[in-house]
Amino acid sequence: MRAGYVARDGEAEASAVGAAGEEAVEDAVAEVEAPVILDPPVERGEHLRERGGVVLEQLLVEHPEGREHPDPVDALVLGLAGALAKLSRWRLLQWPATAYTTLVRAVPDLVVMLLVFYGGQMLVNKIGESQGWDYIDIDPFIAGVLTIGFIFGAYLTEVLRGAFMAVPPGQREAALAYGMNRRQVLTRVVGPQMLRHALPALSNNWLVMIKSTSIVSVIGLSDMMSRAGQAAGATREPFLFYAAAALMYLAFTTLSELGFAWLARRLSTGVRQVAL
Repeated sequence: MRAGYVARDGEAEASAVGAAGEEAVEDAVAEVEAPVILDPPVERGEHLRERGGVVLEQLLVEHPEGREHPDPVDALVLGLAGALAKLSRWRLLQWPATAYTTLVRAVPDLVVMLLVFYGGQMLVNKIGESQGWDYIDIDPFIAGVLTIGFIFGAYLTEVLRGAFMAVPPGQREAALAYGMNRRQVLTRVVGPQMLRHALPALSNNWLVMIKSTSIVSVIGLSDMMSRAGQAAGATREPFLFYAAAALMYLAFTTLSELGFAWLARRLSTGVRQVAL
C-alpha cells in the first residue's frame, strides 16, 4: 500500500511539473509573438524630417567664418615662389622646388593631408616640448587650409612656370633696355602677359581645389559633406542631402566659371584672336 501511495504521489508531482513547464513555454511564446509597439510611422517620419531640415538649413547657410571655401592665397604664394625658384639660375633654389613639385604631385591628396596634419602636429609639439611649451592642438580648419594650399601650390608652380616661359623673351629684354628694373619688368610687363596664359590652367586647378575640400572631413573639419552625412543619417534619405551638397558644389563651380570668363575677357583686351 505504501508503495502505491508513493507511486501516485510521484505521478502527481510529475504532472504538476509538466503543467508548469507547459505554462512557462506558452508564456515565452506569447512574449515573443507579442507585437512591438513603435511610434506611429507618420510621427517618426515627421521627426526625422524635422531633424533633417535643421541640418539641411545648416548645410545651405554659409558658415559665418567662411570655413566652407578654400583659401587660394597660400597656394598662389607657394606656386609663384616655386615657379620663380625653378626658373632661377641658382641650383640651390631649383632642386628644392623640383623635389617639392615631384613629390606632392606623385602622392594622393588624402595621404598628403593626413601626413601634413598628423606629422605637422607632432613636429610642432616636438618643437614646443623643447621650448617648454604646453601641448599645442592644431585647429582642423587651419590644417585643412594649409594642407590644400601646400598640395595645390605644387600644381600652380608648374602652371605659372609654363606661363612665364610662354611670354616672348623679347618683352623682358625690351623692358630692361627701356630702363626698368627686374621688379618692374615682372609686375608691369611679364606678369600681366603671364597671367593671361596661365588663366585656363588656374581656373581648372581652382575647380579641382573646390572639389578637394570634400576630403577635409577626415581630419575632423565640419565641412559641407560631413553635414550632409549627418542629415542623411538622421533622416535615412541620403540621396536628398548628398544631392543638395552636389548642387552647392555646382553653384560654386558655375559662379567660378563665370568669374574666370569675365577675367579672361578683361585680360584679352587688345589681343587679336586667331581662329583655328
